[in-house]
Amino acid sequence: MGNESLYYRFDVDGENFTSAGEASVQTKRILRRVGFSPDIIKRVSIAMYEGEINMVIHACGGVVELFIEEDKIKIILTDHGPGIENIDLAMQEGYSTAPDNIRSLGFGAGMGLPNMKRYTDSMEIESKVGEGTKITMTVNV
Repeated sequence: MGNESLYYRFDVDGENFTSAGEASVQTKRILRRVGFSPDIIKRVSIAMYEGEINMVIHACGGVVELFIEEDKIKIILTDHGPGIENIDLAMQEGYSTAPDNIRSLGFGAGMGLPNMKRYTDSMEIESKVGEGTKITMTVNV
């Protein structure tokens, strides 16, 4: 890949469940084309997909920024949703604030944030109630 870094920005449509995951699909293609290993591609796409779904369920969408460098891949998810009241609680597997109509679609099982953390090497959550959330995830290569 050389020393250059690549940058991509994806808008996540909060009104559209069918397009949720589009950024992770495009990212998978990009990472494959650049030549990353299947393991790295899998980890990045799972973490990004979970983040996209959370943005659709909880925040009416947002923005995904992807920074691809030789030694790491950084994903920044930013939304202007309601924010996360209790991050420690939200990080517990099975904890969910998703409404019943979302759960009936098979989403909202409370695994989004835990999976995002599981598949990345670092994850930081900054959230202000009433203002939104910014999650920065890094996958080391």
